[in-house]
This record gives sequence, C-alpha cells and structure tokens, in this order.
Amino acid sequence: MKSVKQSKYVHVKQHKSARRGHDSRVFSCLKRHKAILVASLLRLLNAPFTSAMAVTVMAIAIALAGSFYVLVSNAQQLLSSLQTGNQISLFLHEQVSDQQAGKLAQQLRANQAVEKVTLISKQQALAEFKQYSGFGAALAALEGNPLPAVLQVYPKETVKEAYQLRQLVAQMQNQQAVDFAQMDMGWVTRLQSIMQIANRVVMLLSALLALAVVFITGNTIRSELQARHDEIVVTKLVGGTNAFICLPFLYTGFWYGVISGVLAWGIIFLMLIMIDAPLEQLSLLYQNQFQLHFLSISESTLLLLASAVLGIIGAFAVANHQLRTLKPE
Repeated sequence: MKSVKQSKYVHVKQHKSARRGHDSRVFSCLKRHKAILVASLLRLLNAPFTSAMAVTVMAIAIALAGSFYVLVSNAQQLLSSLQTGNQISLFLHEQVSDQQAGKLAQQLRANQAVEKVTLISKQQALAEFKQYSGFGAALAALEGNPLPAVLQVYPKETVKEAYQLRQLVAQMQNQQAVDFAQMDMGWVTRLQSIMQIANRVVMLLSALLALAVVFITGNTIRSELQARHDEIVVTKLVGGTNAFICLPFLYTGFWYGVISGVLAWGIIFLMLIMIDAPLEQLSLLYQNQFQLHFLSISESTLLLLASAVLGIIGAFAVANHQLRTLKPE
C-alpha cells in the first residue's frame, strides 16, 4: 500500500515538473517574440525617412481601396432610401368605393414585405388631375368622377431584388379590387445593374491595390535583407534556421501593414469629413435626409487586420525566397 502511494506521489511530481517546464518554454517563446516585435518597431523608427516613404505609399493604396468601398456603400444607402423608384401603384376598379379601398390598404399593410401604403381617394385623384392636367373645365362638365382610387405601396428595404419586386407586384395584381398594378421595373433593373458593376469594380481595384501593397512591402523588406546581409550570413553559419532568421522580417512587415492601415484610416476619415458638408447641403436641396456613413468599428478593424496580413504576406514572400537562395560561404 505504501509503495502504491509513493508511486502516485512520484507520478504527480513528474507531471508537475513537466508542466512547469512546458510553461517555462511557452513563457520564454512569448518573451522572445515580444523582444523581436519591439526590436522590429525600433528598427523602423531608426530609419524614419525610408520607413515613412514606404508607409505613405502603402497607406495611399489602402486608402484608395477603402474610400472606393465607403463611397459605394454610401451610394447603396442613398439609392435604397429613394422610395419613389420602388413605389407600386395599384389602380382599383371604378366600382370600388373609398371605404373598400381603405380596407384593402389595411390588409396590404399587414404584408411583411410592405413598408407603408398610401391611399389616394377618388376625390383626391380628381383634384390632383384638375390641378396638374389643365383640363379642369372639361372635367367639371362630367356628371361623375371617372378616376379610380389608387393605392401607393412602398416595399421594405429588404425587398430590393428585381425578382422579389416582380413577385410582390404579381401578388397584388391578383387582388380582386385591383384593376392594374404598375411599377417601373426597368428603373429598378438598371439601378441594380449599375450597383453590381460598381461593386465588381471596387473588388477589382481593391485586389490590384492589395497586390501593390504586397509588392511595396516585399521591395522594402528586400532592401533591408540586403542591408543586413552580413548579419544573416553569420547567423546561418552558426546554425540559425531560415524560420529563425525570417521572423524579425515578418514582424517588420506586420508593423508596415499596421502603421499603413492606421494612416489609411485617417486619410479615409479626412476625405469623408471634407465631402460630408457639401453632400448634406445637396441632400437638403432634394429634401432628403441623407447622412454620410463612416467606417464602422468592425470595418475599421477589418481594414487594420487586412493591412497587417498584406504586410506579413509581402515580407514572407520576399524573405523566404531570399533566404532560400542565400548560400553562406
């Protein structure tokens, strides 16, 4: 019994010792990475002119891609707020009274795809027609009101695809009280086609600018590799692996990406600030409450993360290639 307890004690002691050793190795590894991270930043700060040139060019490329994205996003928001293009006009049968039209409007408001419904009664339709048509005297000679009641239906913002709108129009056309349902589908289709083209252009330009950032980072890292050629050769001669030598350059690429991303965010913010006031005045002239949307927290985080990843990719591609071809003599 005593020997069993001793064996358990020894096993627990060995387990704790192994765990302490593992924790010590993890702590040592983290401490080394932290030291390399700080040293990489200090190396950038010690060469301010070269670093500023590379960071500025990268930031401009990232800011261009980000500004295109923000402008298209705001354009989509502006166009989605224009309800006149998505308005469905329901012309009711002549024998349908205003009370029956009001009940139909209540039914349509219960539809999950409908934002709001406006009723234009027969008398309102006649008054508007007399005011804008110029045939007021001729209409006054008529014994009755030949104009039907009209329902103006505005779909919700979620219902914006052409096929969804067609389904909604067909559904309303099937109402017994509806004589004719009208919507300018050509306008909606053209608008969606334009926005699809704009989105693809943004994706293409963003891909090209991201590639430019990778090449800029790679060229900067290549220059630093050449400047530290002797140091790298000595490290290889004493047994340093390519992964060990490559790590500081990866952190350098990381810093280039992060600093460029922060600067690009500032450039985008200043651009939006500069056009915010003119856009607000323009929207007031058209009686529209349009507000310019800036980068959200998630979008800003994604911008910085993408910038850092691009910097690391550029640094890794060049450093890995250069270290593989370097043969210490």
